[in-house]
Amino acid sequence: MKKKKLKLPKCAPYSKAHERYLRKRRNDKIFVLSFQIIILIAFIGLWELLAQTKVIDPFFVSSPSRIFNTLSSLIANGTIWKHIGITLLETICGFAIATIGGTLIAVLLWWSEKLRRIFEPYLVVLNSLPKIALGPIIILWVGSGMSAIIVMCVLICIVMTTITMLNAFVSCDPDKIQLMKSMRANKFQIFWKLILPSAMDEFISVLKINVGLAWVGTIMGEYLSSSAGLGYLIVYGSQVFKIDLVMTSTVVLCVLAALMYIGVSLLEKWHKR
Repeated sequence: MKKKKLKLPKCAPYSKAHERYLRKRRNDKIFVLSFQIIILIAFIGLWELLAQTKVIDPFFVSSPSRIFNTLSSLIANGTIWKHIGITLLETICGFAIATIGGTLIAVLLWWSEKLRRIFEPYLVVLNSLPKIALGPIIILWVGSGMSAIIVMCVLICIVMTTITMLNAFVSCDPDKIQLMKSMRANKFQIFWKLILPSAMDEFISVLKINVGLAWVGTIMGEYLSSSAGLGYLIVYGSQVFKIDLVMTSTVVLCVLAALMYIGVSLLEKWHKR
C-alpha cells in the first residue's frame, strides 16, 4: 500500500492591508535614513565651502579637508591607533564596571526596603553632584593615569544606573508580585522570574544612556590626568593652537561613540526577538 503524504496547510499570504503597512514602514525607514545622510553631506559641504571662501576662519574652526588630511597623517604614522586604543579601553572598562555595579547596587536596595529608605536620599545628592569637582580628590586617592580616568567614568555612570534600575525594579506590577507570593515563590524566584524580565527594557535604556556618559566621563578624566588618549590629543591641540588636531580627535570620538551605540541597538533588537 502506498503511504499517503501528509499535506501541510499553506501559510496564508499577507493581506493587502498588511503588505501596504510593511511597505509604508520600509519606505519610512528609507526616507529617514536618506534625509540623515543628506543633512550630514550638506553640513560637511557647507562647512568646507565656508572655510574655502574664508567666510569662516579655518584656523579657528578647521574644515573637513583639513581634518581628513590630519587624520590621514595620524594613520600613516600610527599615532592615532595608540590614542584610540587607550581611550576605548578606559571607556569600555568604566562602562562595564558602572553598568554591572550600578545594577547590583539596585538589586541590593530592592531586596532590602530599609536599605533603600536609608540610601535613596544619598543617591539623589550624589547624582546632582558635579563629578568634575571630585577630579583632584580622585587623583589623590588612586593616582594619575588610567585608574583615575576609569574611576571618573564609573562615578559619572554608576549613580544614574542605580537610580534608573532601582525605579524599574520597584515599579513592577504589585498584583503580579502578589500572585507569585500566593504561589509560594520566594524572593529570589520573584526577582528572577518577574522583576528582572520586566526591567529589561529599562536596562537597555540604561546601556544607551551609559554609552554617552561613559565617553563624557573618560574625556573629562583625560582632561584632568592623561598622557595619551583622544582627550589628551584635544587638550594638547588646544594648548598649541592645532585646531585641526582638536577637530580630528572630536570627529573620531563621535564615530567611536556612534559605533558603540549601534552595538547597544543591535543588542536591543536581539532582545526583542
